[in-house]
Amino acid sequence: MTIEWMFNLYVFVLATFVGYQVISRVPPLLHTPLMSGTNAISGISLVASLLAAGSHHHLSQILGFVAVTCATINVVGGFLITDRMLRMFRRKPVPPPKGDATLERAGGKPS
Repeated sequence: MTIEWMFNLYVFVLATFVGYQVISRVPPLLHTPLMSGTNAISGISLVASLLAAGSHHHLSQILGFVAVTCATINVVGGFLITDRMLRMFRRKPVPPPKGDATLERAGGKPS
C-alpha cells in the first residue's frame, strides 16, 4: 500500500465516522428537512458521474451511467421531499363567507 492510498482510506473512514455521528444526533423533527436539503446539494456528484460516463473505458462508462442514474434519483427525490415538507406548512385557504346565516335559514337571499 502506498502512503497516498493509506491517507485516502484514513480520510474516508474519518468522514464516515463523523458523518454518522452528526446525522445520529439530529432530532427527528429536523431530520427530513436537513436530509432533503443535503440530497439536493448532492447534485454536485452528478458532475463527477457525468465525467465518468464520458470516459473511454467500458467499465467507467457503465459505472458512470449507474452513478448518473442514482444521483439524478437522489436530487429529484430531495426536491420532491422538500416540496412536500413546504406544502405541510402552507396555510389553508379561507372559504369566502356565504352570507348571513339567518337569511339563508329563512329562505331569503343575502343582499
